[in-house]
Order: sequence, then structure tokens, then C-alpha cells
Amino acid sequence: MQVSQMAAGLIGSEIIKIGNEVNDLIKQGADICNLTIGDFDPTIYPIPRELYVAITEAYQAGCTNYPPANGMAELRQAAADFLHARLGLAYSPHNFLVAGGSRPLIYATYRALLDPGDRVVFPVPSWNNNHYCHLTGATPVLLPTGPGNNFMPTAADVAPHLPGATLLALCSPLNPTGTVFAQHDLEEICDLVLAENQRRGPDEKPLYILYDQIYWLLTFGHTRHFDPVSLRPALRPYVIYIDGISKCFAATGVRVGYAFGPALVIEKMKAILGHVGAWAPKAEQVATATFLPQTEAVDAYLAHFKTTIQRSLQTCYDGLQDLKAAGLPIDAVAPAGAIYLTVKLDVLGRTTPTGQMLKTTQAITSYLIQEAQLAVVPFSAFGAEATEPWFRLSVGGASLASIEAALPRLRAALEKLT
Repeated sequence: MQVSQMAAGLIGSEIIKIGNEVNDLIKQGADICNLTIGDFDPTIYPIPRELYVAITEAYQAGCTNYPPANGMAELRQAAADFLHARLGLAYSPHNFLVAGGSRPLIYATYRALLDPGDRVVFPVPSWNNNHYCHLTGATPVLLPTGPGNNFMPTAADVAPHLPGATLLALCSPLNPTGTVFAQHDLEEICDLVLAENQRRGPDEKPLYILYDQIYWLLTFGHTRHFDPVSLRPALRPYVIYIDGISKCFAATGVRVGYAFGPALVIEKMKAILGHVGAWAPKAEQVATATFLPQTEAVDAYLAHFKTTIQRSLQTCYDGLQDLKAAGLPIDAVAPAGAIYLTVKLDVLGRTTPTGQMLKTTQAITSYLIQEAQLAVVPFSAFGAEATEPWFRLSVGGASLASIEAALPRLRAALEKLT
């Protein structure tokens, strides 16, 4: 054994692996529509101009030293004000923790709450919960979901698994599906968590909710975002929110995320990240604190950004529905939020022109890259079985023209299967 048992058993990101393979092919001259990574092409989706200017000015002002361990006070206040104004969530800046994006905050939540063997309940597909369980030694409890409820868990799914659990990990809008919680579904789950915590004795660890709402500003049409504490204020001591600017302002590389929740948990998360050093850069924190209060600029950016994202999602969805109407084995879930489209490619067991039988979703992924110059991610990268024929399409890194051009290639590739 050359490394720790944890490291030896750790599986790298399948999403990053597929994305790297596609990028290598693109560098070699391949014209591939890359719908893999949950990222943005900055030539299509630049960050807000006001944010860009504020970052530049912060560096020019010499903001290059360490920020405070819990984040710049101005940013924590701006984030608290932003969430209070837009969601009605009233939290003190002291209940906020800033980090380099949402990933360190999710990891810190796991570390702060879980001992080895503690149970974490989460739906599949979902992003990275299986890996965070591995990193912390927690016991994963997977809740399979399906298209009947847009891949969002229900109270009936959750209820049998809450006794004895320490953490319920939820996300809405959901990565990878682009679907959201209906109000009644989330309310019923919240009531289950409240009842479970009322049942537990004073010496038992509570049941917490990790609520990842990093995409909450990206909902479309009449879709509304709901969150636990707004629906059930009594849950306030038990909910840790994950939020930030990475997705809603196309600022994935700016690396400013923030968590907020009960003071005791946030303080322990701060201590953990203080040892890891996963701070957001000081200049970016200063700039974000300057940008968030600019209501008109924020609203103008979001209006254009959401319209452009929704156009790509809807174009892709409509094109796939046309293929379905033509009799091809494909379907999709209508986009509701985030930057993702859920697609079913019902071709397992089919044979390619070279005689290969498609036995897994990974094989389907490879076939589409080679035959359709289209790169997507199977739900197996998000904890689902490799025989579940569902895929995530992420539109942030591709132009509308690239998506439109890929649809006929996809049709041709599907028609070649026997």
C-alpha cells in the first residue's frame, strides 16, 4: 500500500475525465459540441462588467494579501443583504462563511457534522455526495429517483431513511438534472426532518440538511425556487445553505462561494477551512461585495444571462423532442433551472455500425463523441447505475449555433444503430 486506504479507493471525477478527453480531441482539430462540464465559455457568457471592473480595481488597490478566515466583512454583509432582499432569509453576517467556491464549503459541512460511519441520505443522481462520503468515511444512503417526479426526491423516498441519519443532502435547482423542488414536496420533507429532530433525545446528534442552492437565481418561466427555512422557520438550527456567485453570474473561475447557517456549525467549518486554506482570493471578495448591492446591474445581467441560457436549453429540448416525434429512441425533461438538460437515450443493447453492442452508458457516451461529435455526461457520473440510460447536457460551454449543428449529427448517429 503506497497511499492511504481513502486515497487508494478514491475515484476521480468522471465528468472531468470526459471533459479532458473531449478537450484533447478539440485541440487535435475535432469539431465537437461539448456539453460536459458545468462551466461557461467566457466568450459567450462573460462575467458582469461591473464585477470585472471591481476585481481589476481591487488588484490595483493592492488587495493581494490574506483575507479574514471567514471572509471579508463587507462581503458577508453584502451576501446577507442580498439573500434577505431576494429570498427573505434573514441571517447575520456572523452566520456566513466565505470560501473558494462551493466545493470547500460542502466538504467542510461534511467534516463538521459527520463522524466515520454516520449516515448521509441523498438522491441519485446528484453531484459528488458519494465522493464526499468517501472522503469523510460517512455511510452513503442513496435514494434512486426517476422522471416521474423530475428526479427530485419525495417525502415517501426520504422517510424510511431518516431515523439514525445525520445529514440529508439536497440540491435545487438540481445538478445534474436542471429540475427543481415543488413547494409541497420540499415542505413534506422539511416536516419529516422536524419530526425526526423532535423525536431525538438531547444527547443525540441532530439531523441536518445541507441545502445546495448555488443555481437558485437560474430558474425559468413560472418556476419558483423554494428553500427549507423560508418554508419552515423552525428548521433554522438544522440547515446549512451552500450558495455563491459561481453559477448565477458565470463566475466559476472567480471562486467566491459562501455558506450560511447555525453559528456553531459555521464556526467549526471556518476552523476546518482555516487549516485547509480554501479561501476565496481577497480581490474577488472585495469586488463581489461591491457588485452584489448594485441591484440594477445585477438584474440587468441576470435578465440577459437567463434569456441566453434558456434559449440554448429550449433549443436543445425542442430539437430532441423533434427526434422523439420522428420515432428515435430519445426523450428529455423540460428545463426548469440551472444550465442542464436531462436526456434519455434508450439505446442500451443496440449495435453500432462497427458491431459494438452498447452495454453501458459510458459506451453510449463514447459512441456519441466519435459518431455525432457530441459530448454528454451519463448519470452514472452522479451515482446512478451504468445501465440507467439518462444523461446530463450542460449548455454553458457551447454556443447556440454549436448546439443546433449537433442535433442533425445526433439524429444520424442514432439512425445508424441497429
